[in-house]
Amino acid sequence: MEASCRRAESIGLRAIAFTEHADFVSGVHEEMHRLDVDAYLIEVERCRTLFPSLRIVSGAELGEPHRFPAEVQALLRGARLERILGSVHCLTWSGRLIDASQLGRLPAAEAGDFMRAYLREVAALARSDQPFQVLSHIDYPKRYWPVEAVRFDEDDYEGEYREVLSALAQRGGVLELNTSRGMPPERGWCPGPKVVGWWRELGGDAVSFGSDAHAPDMIAKGFAAASAMAEGLGFKPSADLSEYWRR
Repeated sequence: MEASCRRAESIGLRAIAFTEHADFVSGVHEEMHRLDVDAYLIEVERCRTLFPSLRIVSGAELGEPHRFPAEVQALLRGARLERILGSVHCLTWSGRLIDASQLGRLPAAEAGDFMRAYLREVAALARSDQPFQVLSHIDYPKRYWPVEAVRFDEDDYEGEYREVLSALAQRGGVLELNTSRGMPPERGWCPGPKVVGWWRELGGDAVSFGSDAHAPDMIAKGFAAASAMAEGLGFKPSADLSEYWRR
């Protein structure tokens, strides 16, 4: 976290958010650990002392919170977190729980149906009463798409996208523009401009930016191009650079 703050300052950022993963699935990620909120907040405060000119936003990214309401309630009880993201990484496919990052291990012919199932799961999250403000990487499987075998086109899943976006707009949520650590936009922007346009059309009021960095040298990768895209679609920055862009 300290190294990420140092990197943020070196590239001219005035704010950074640490939305640490909070996942509850078992048997998918052997390296995954439950978030220790107290230890996390101690580190946030230490970094705020070290970097007084940098606005450091605390937060968490809840994985599949609509499937684990009791665990989410226990995690957030009394936690002083400023920004909560909701996301879907895992879903049941062919009778087993898999992370969408494993899409490449499935037969390429299943990719389209997998994306539809994934977006239906994201819609269930958006319709839930779970306490998140920002919907993270709406089309996460896009990063891992078998592009050599199957074309990816958002139009093929427009109905499913719109179901998610409508539910998110109805709850007053925020759509994350995730740049996937600076991957090429055609794969790394989750979502791309077409979906952000649908978001605006369906009444979406706000977007946020996430680089999904996971390492200091990936902080804000792709932000310049993504912010230009958002501005072109009518979203404007706030005077407080740690706040969402709104239209």
